[in-house]
Amino acid sequence: MTNSKRRRRLTAVAALLGGVLVLSACNDSQGADSDGKGDGGGKSQAQVDEAAAKKASEAQIKISPADGSTNASINNAARVTVSKGTLSSVKMTTASGSAVAGQISSDKTSWQPSAQLERATTYKVTATAQDSKGRAAHENASFTTVSPSNSFIGNFTPDNGTTVGVGMPVSITFDKAITNRTAVQKGITVTSSSGQQVVGHWFNGNRLDFRPQSYWQEGSNVTLKLDLDGVEGAKGVYGVQQKTVSFHIGRNQVSYVDAKTKTMKVTQDGKVIKTIPISAGAPEHKTYQGQMVISEKFRETRMNGATVGFTDDDGKGEYDIKDVPHAMRLSNSGTFIHGNYWGGHSVFGSVNTSHGCVGLEDKKGANDPNMPAAWFYNHSVIGDVVVVSNTGDKTVQPDNGLNGWNLSWSQWTAGSAA
Repeated sequence: MTNSKRRRRLTAVAALLGGVLVLSACNDSQGADSDGKGDGGGKSQAQVDEAAAKKASEAQIKISPADGSTNASINNAARVTVSKGTLSSVKMTTASGSAVAGQISSDKTSWQPSAQLERATTYKVTATAQDSKGRAAHENASFTTVSPSNSFIGNFTPDNGTTVGVGMPVSITFDKAITNRTAVQKGITVTSSSGQQVVGHWFNGNRLDFRPQSYWQEGSNVTLKLDLDGVEGAKGVYGVQQKTVSFHIGRNQVSYVDAKTKTMKVTQDGKVIKTIPISAGAPEHKTYQGQMVISEKFRETRMNGATVGFTDDDGKGEYDIKDVPHAMRLSNSGTFIHGNYWGGHSVFGSVNTSHGCVGLEDKKGANDPNMPAAWFYNHSVIGDVVVVSNTGDKTVQPDNGLNGWNLSWSQWTAGSAA
């Protein structure tokens, strides 16, 4: 055989063998291993995926709020739970990377943050869990809490743990006007250990007060519960508060100011414990009449007539006293019962000279505890009632201060939305 013929035959054999090799690489039957099940290289993608799923963790992690949520609650919405497994780690951070403290439950099936979240903040959550075979599962989510423009809060009085007088209402002022008053009022409950029925009254879209038909029972405890988280107070505006506070009702003290006799009788449990000479509003500046509740106390304070509309021809206040002693607010419009050191001793009990306040004899500096004003100040608490009569003026408006007692019970309950 010539060399050229030998080269042509070897080339043909090599081509044939090359074809066999190619066919072998694409033939599924060639991928079987010794047990005939194959090594995965010869399986379809669906078979590979199914096999991988069988090896995956059974633990099922759920993060709330759902990934991408907006207007999320700042209270109880954030939560991680797991079924068919236990949580091994949960990390929650703000978008800027600040860590949020939280705790995994004792049974390791849930996690919650330890404190209230911030409004208008994006949070990221990363969670890991293991099933009974130790196989890990992972889940990630991010959400954004409700913004101030899409939420409302209620500022309330009195404060938690305080002791107040029998006339103290629960007064809530909302930072946005409430249009869905029924839903919001249903989210607020006020109860008393005395068993007195307590009803809410809307003065306007921003203010809701609660009181019983008569003054609170002496020695009782009152509890305010705000369950407003997620309540829609107006279109697209949601509540964020979830809070319970309690306060105590002290002794029953009600004081009666008579502008005609120019005296004040201080009573406790209906018995007069002291009679104090006073000076009420002058005929041209009469004092409001009605039931008024002490809402603030100041050992000394400034009183400037310009702030309440008493100005001279130059626009300056008709009076500006920078150290009025023992002052207690009775209305938002400027009615106080306070000490007076600039009036003579003979004024009190004899003539009405003020610009509308109720004055009691006192000394400059508020340092003499024997003065009538000092005595009354020291024996009064926020929430005590001062009833003013015979001034010749109109009754104070019920929303001018904490003075809702000037509405009858039928008028009060008519203002309820629940």
